[in-house]
Amino acid sequence: MTKPVHIIGGGLAGSEAAWQIAQAGIPVILHEMRGDAAGLGRTDAHKTDGLAELVCSNSFRSDDPDNNAVGLIHQEMRALDSLIMRHADGARVPAGSALAVDRDQFSNGVTAALAVHPGVTIVRELIAGLPPTDWDSVIIATGPLTAAPLAEAIRSLTGEDSLAFFDAIAPVIHYDSINRDIAWLQSRWDRDDTKDYLNCPMDKAQYNDFIDAMLAAEKTEFKAWEADTPYFDGCMPIEVMAERGRNTPRFGPMKPVGLTNPATGRRAWAVVQLRQDNALGTLWNMVGFQTKMKHADQVRVLRMIPGLEQAEFAKLGGLHRNTFINSPRLLDATLRLKAMPAVRFAGQITGCEGYVESAAVGLMAARFAIAERLGRVPVPPPATTAMGALLGHITGGADAATFQPMNVNFGLFPPLSPPPTSKDQRKPALVARARADLAEWMAAA
Repeated sequence: MTKPVHIIGGGLAGSEAAWQIAQAGIPVILHEMRGDAAGLGRTDAHKTDGLAELVCSNSFRSDDPDNNAVGLIHQEMRALDSLIMRHADGARVPAGSALAVDRDQFSNGVTAALAVHPGVTIVRELIAGLPPTDWDSVIIATGPLTAAPLAEAIRSLTGEDSLAFFDAIAPVIHYDSINRDIAWLQSRWDRDDTKDYLNCPMDKAQYNDFIDAMLAAEKTEFKAWEADTPYFDGCMPIEVMAERGRNTPRFGPMKPVGLTNPATGRRAWAVVQLRQDNALGTLWNMVGFQTKMKHADQVRVLRMIPGLEQAEFAKLGGLHRNTFINSPRLLDATLRLKAMPAVRFAGQITGCEGYVESAAVGLMAARFAIAERLGRVPVPPPATTAMGALLGHITGGADAATFQPMNVNFGLFPPLSPPPTSKDQRKPALVARARADLAEWMAAA
C-alpha cells in the first residue's frame, strides 16, 4: 500500500486514473511531460501545461443516459466517483442535450483537485523510454501524442508497427465578432426548448462559392511517412468531406434540417453552427469544422460564411497525428501489456476515441491496479455495461487486423436475449440491463 502506482500522462485518462487510485488510499506518482524544466514536453496540439487539457472540441457529446451510449457512460462514470465527470459537470456551458464545458475552467479544476490531493505527486518530466523495472505497477496514458522515444520503446518491445490517424481541430471565434443580424440562436428541432447554437445560413450560391474556395485553399502538407495515414471519420476535416462530394458537408455538419431562419421563415440551403466554448460565452467553436487549411486561407475562407464576415479567431483549426496501439493483440482483458504485465495502457492510446471514452478507460485501468495492490483479482465491468462494452471492444472484441479507434455505441453491446419485439424497445432494454449489471458489479467490488 505504500509503494506508488506510476501513471505516465496527465490527460483525461491519466488524471482520472490518478484520482481513482489516490481515493483508494494508494499513493500515485503522475508523470506529465508538459511543463518539464527542459522544455521537451511540448506538443503540436496542447496550448497549456494544465492537466486534462481539451485540445479539440469542448463537447463531451450527448448527456442523455436513456437513449445514447455516450450519455450512459457519463452516468456510469458519475456512479464511480469520476473526477473527469465531476469537473465537466462543474464547468458546463449551454449545449442543449449535450455536455459541453468551459475548457479552461474544466482543466483548472482537474489540475487543482489532483495538485492538493495528499495521495498524488505530480512530476513534470518526459519519460523517454520504458518504465524502470522497479516500477511494479504502471499505467501509460500518454494519449495520441505520445512522445517519440516512448512510442519507439513500446514499438520495439511489442514488435508492432504503430497505427495512426489524423485528428483535426475546429476554429474558435470571439462572440462579439459574430454578426447577430445574420446568425440566430436555435437548437435543431428546438429540442428541450433550448437555443444553444448560433446558426449561420447559406443559400445555394453562397454554399457553392464557399465549397469552391475551401477546395482551392492551401492545405497543410503531409510528410512522406504520413501520406497513407487514414482520417478518423468522427473528426474529419471539413474540406476532406467536400473532396468526397461537394454536398457531403450539407448532409453532415452543415445540414439545415430542423432549423428555420427567422429572417426568412424558411430553411436555408446549408447552415454553419457554432457552440459556446467557455462559461462567459465570449468564445464559440465551429461545430464539425475541423480543418487542415493553412491559417491565412482559413481566415479568408471562413469569413465567407454569412455572419462571420468580420470573425476574429481565438484559435484557428489545425491537424495533428494521433498514435494508438493494436490493443486487441497487445493487451489482456484488464488492459495489461502482455509483453510486460507490470504495465497497463489507458486512454486514447488504446484505440478508444473521445474524451469520455478515454477517461472511462483510465478509470477502469485504475480499478484494476487498485485490485492488484489490495491482493484481489481484477474483475472487468460486465460487457453489458457501457464501460464493459468499450473495454471488450478494445481488448479483444475488435479484429486486430483491421483495428481502428472507436467511440462507445450500442453496437458494441451484447445482443439482448430474448430479442425485443420491436426496434423501439431495444435501447431502453439495453440501458436497463446495463444499469442493473453495473449496480451488481459495484456491489461485489
